[in-house]
Order: sequence, then structure tokens, then C-alpha cells
Amino acid sequence: MADFKVNKVVVFGVGLIGGSFALALKRDKAVGEVVGLGRSTASLEIAQGLGIIDRVGELNDVRDADLVLLAMPVGKMEAVMSAIAPYLGDKTVVIDAGSTKQDVVAAAQRALGSKLGQFVPCHPIAGAEKSGASAAQADLYIDKRAIITPLPESTPFAIAMAEAAWTVCGADVSMMTPAQHDAVFAAVSHLPHVLAFALVESFAKRPEAADLFANAGSGFRDFTRIASSHPEMWRDISVANRAALLVELDRYMNTLIEVRALLAAGDGQALEKLFATARDARDAWLDSIEK
Repeated sequence: MADFKVNKVVVFGVGLIGGSFALALKRDKAVGEVVGLGRSTASLEIAQGLGIIDRVGELNDVRDADLVLLAMPVGKMEAVMSAIAPYLGDKTVVIDAGSTKQDVVAAAQRALGSKLGQFVPCHPIAGAEKSGASAAQADLYIDKRAIITPLPESTPFAIAMAEAAWTVCGADVSMMTPAQHDAVFAAVSHLPHVLAFALVESFAKRPEAADLFANAGSGFRDFTRIASSHPEMWRDISVANRAALLVELDRYMNTLIEVRALLAAGDGQALEKLFATARDARDAWLDSIEK
């Protein structure tokens, strides 16, 4: 399905992720009509005004949709899946953009019934700290990764549709199992967000918070950039993937304990070695993704 072109796409949640998906398809003239649904009429009207969607829709719109994207917080997925299940056409493919996968798979298994084969779990590895329709951008997915975690029940047609859609958006598609996905992203995505939120919160509740923030520079800004992310979304991600996230938090805390011990001992040589190892690992990673 390399030549991806569809008549109708329905997007639930027309914010940064869903809105950027719609704009990317429109950019490449890969879709005839984009219909938006969501919790806030005001947000949908903003999306329509920005040309992200062509009109505000209703549940019945999924009957003749070629593709449905679920781009709301993962904690809301099951309710929306249950709502659309009776309306899904036999040829409609459903994908999601959630940052956790095992919980979304379980929700789909409960909610979609005989339509489960039409669902393909997905996770585009692209985002920004800002949210909402006004943050959407047509080039968000260019040269980014999109992970697909197909179910045993997912039909070959549905998998091909999902892969083709993300490819048109500019993403490099790869596949994992849901369990592999959640273990990996607990470490490289969920943990850094929790750390950023926690650091800013720890400063904010201190009596001298105003002085701390007034004197914070680019290092603090860069480290905590993702603490400006959507709190509801990250609440749901953290709770949904808490088992894997707790493992990563414990591993990180063990490293902090090691660093604290070196500081307490005044062991500058060991600290320098630890810092150098971290720097070299990060530089090697940057080199690998910039090639």
C-alpha cells in the first residue's frame, strides 16, 4: 500500500499529535476529507479554523471512514473505542497514537469485540512540550520513528494501512511487541518526563522558589523542557506503564545513590569517570541519529 490515498479520515483528539497527522495527510493530498471529534467543541472549531479538519463530526462518521486515529490520552481510549465499536464499517481501520501499548491493547480487546482485527496499535515518536490544535504542524513526523505493535488479530490490510499512513506523514516505521515497546519507552521517554516534572515541582514548593527560578539558566531550561508537557496525558501514561516505570525509577535511584556516595567521599576522579562515560554515550547516540 505504498501509494496511500484515502477518501475519509476521522481523528479523535485534534491536538498536537492528531492535528499534525491530519495536516501531514493534507500536505501530501493523501486524504479527501478529515473529520474531527473530541471533548471540546471550542478546540474542534479552532482546528477547523486552522484548516486542520474539514468539519466537526459525530460518531456516525466512522461508518464510511477509511481510517480512524485515536489521539487522546491513553486513559480515555477504552471509552472512545466502546463508543465507536457499533459504528465501525467493515473496512475501517483504527489506529492509535498512545505512548503506552499493553494497556491500549487490553482496552481494545475489551471494547472492540469482533472488530479487533481492524485495530493496529501505534506510537509516533514525535512530539513537543506544547499541546492543542494550535501546536499542530504538518512536518512533525518527518524523519521521526513510528512504532507499530500489531496484534495477532490485526489483519494484513489493517497493518499495511497503518504503515502506509505513517510513511506518508514522513515517519520511519518499525515494529515491536506491545511489551517490548512499554519496556523501552519506560526508560527513554516516560522516566525523563517524570524526572523533569519532579525537579520543577520540587523547586516550586520551596520557600525560595522565586529566587531559584529567577536565577535558572539554559541548563535548567533544557533539562526541564518536557515538564511543560500535557499533565493529563503524562498522568495516564505514568499510571498505565507504572510497572515498567517503577523498574526504571529504581535503576535511576540506584545511580543517584552512587553519585551521592562519590560526592560525600569527595571522589572527584570517580565522578569525572562517571561523567565522561555518560558524555561519551550521549555523543555516540547523537552521532548515530544525525547520520
